[in-house]
Amino acid sequence: MFWQPIEDLPFDWQDLASSELPPLVTVWNEQADRLRQSGEFQTFNEKLRREIAIETGIIERLYTIDRGTTRLLIEQGINEALIPHGATDRPIKQVVSLIEDQEAAIEGLFDFVGGQRTLSTSYTKQLHQLLTQSQDSTEALDPLTEKIFRVSLIKGDWKRQPNNPLRPGGSVHEYCPPEQVASEMDRLIALHHQHRDQKVPPEIESAWLHHRFTQIHPFQDGNGRVARCLASLVFIQASWFPLVLTRDDRAIYIAALEEADQGNLSNLINLFAKSQKQAFLRSLGLSEQVLSEARRTQIIISSIAEKLKQNQSASIQERCKKAENFASALFGIASSRLQEVADEIRLSVQNFVNDVQVFTVPASAGDSRSYYHRYQVVETAKQLDYFANLRSYHTWIQLVINVETPTTLLLSFHAFGHEYRGLLVCTACAYHRDRDDSSDESERNISSIISDIQSLTDSPFQFSYADEEENLIERFKQWLENIILTGLEYWNKSI
Repeated sequence: MFWQPIEDLPFDWQDLASSELPPLVTVWNEQADRLRQSGEFQTFNEKLRREIAIETGIIERLYTIDRGTTRLLIEQGINEALIPHGATDRPIKQVVSLIEDQEAAIEGLFDFVGGQRTLSTSYTKQLHQLLTQSQDSTEALDPLTEKIFRVSLIKGDWKRQPNNPLRPGGSVHEYCPPEQVASEMDRLIALHHQHRDQKVPPEIESAWLHHRFTQIHPFQDGNGRVARCLASLVFIQASWFPLVLTRDDRAIYIAALEEADQGNLSNLINLFAKSQKQAFLRSLGLSEQVLSEARRTQIIISSIAEKLKQNQSASIQERCKKAENFASALFGIASSRLQEVADEIRLSVQNFVNDVQVFTVPASAGDSRSYYHRYQVVETAKQLDYFANLRSYHTWIQLVINVETPTTLLLSFHAFGHEYRGLLVCTACAYHRDRDDSSDESERNISSIISDIQSLTDSPFQFSYADEEENLIERFKQWLENIILTGLEYWNKSI
């Protein structure tokens, strides 16, 4: 791919904005102060920064660390003593130094924003200096022999030689030539400041800034690390969360960057928006968890008093009622669509399968069966790493397919997190079972009856009182179709 000067945002950039984030941000902004007052919100942020610091090095293949050790370092802190022999492919001391450099860079972003500074080329160089201070060399490609060799790393200054990578198949991906870097970076910063004046949504601006920076590739090495810091800077300036991308995101991340090279920025925007959505949901589900972990009597008593007070608040009740009205509308849409799918399956197989049993079972708000399927819903929530609150609100719909291996698709609407303040989610799972799933579960060992519970999505579908109904319904319909396709694929594999 030949190098081209960076381009501004696409003309239709407004259409690329996430419809999920604005209502979620509204809920977050209304609860952020309360969460910060818990005294443990800082712990959450510290763990988040450690996760980012560790995973960014793994994405860049600076080192490998197994998942168990990664989780230990996130929970307890970056410490050489916590890394057992064989858990990483590089000297432990070197790995810890690289992680600490990345963690310091992330912490520096908060200081930068707190000082109300604006992005500049000099700060970009400072970021690179900090991120690479424990890295002395990098790989270079000899254009004549096409052999890779190691060279000393230039830290905190623009590259002096081309750094064009050799792609599979022998093609060369051209980045900005060294003599053009300074002018291209000046233009990048100028356009970024224009976008801030235009109030470009953070998920769009972060993706644009990240991608255009990687197109320039101004440093000899470490460009990916700097690019993710710049994306995080955009989010932090919006009072959101730093960008979290893990080893599991790497393939999607690289593919999205390659599509952005071809002019399609939407997948990178969607990936960054998804990262923010998950961070918001994790933080919103945090307060009771950290309070119970802290075991601080005064904080717990204050929290209980505040909760009792707010439970009596008309505004909270009104918000919850509005969210539940949305849930009822989405429930109706899901019920109708799943019934259509049931009818289609029956018509398709009835001529060559005896005793076809394909049907839906709905339990709407107020239904006496609303407490059914707690086991499946809780197991699905565990897979998605959040607390499913079925006490405050719960409705569900099943699509039961008793053809060959009995298979059930279950959609559940319920509250998110321990405290119900008008944030609801819908999750979907599929599972197999050895008997009819439409009867009362309260007196049976459910775990021995059902098997292979699988979430049909990688995050819950969230909505709240802050949503706009028209946008919410369109977003839900798209999500529902993806869920149905994934569920039918699950069934197909069992036949």
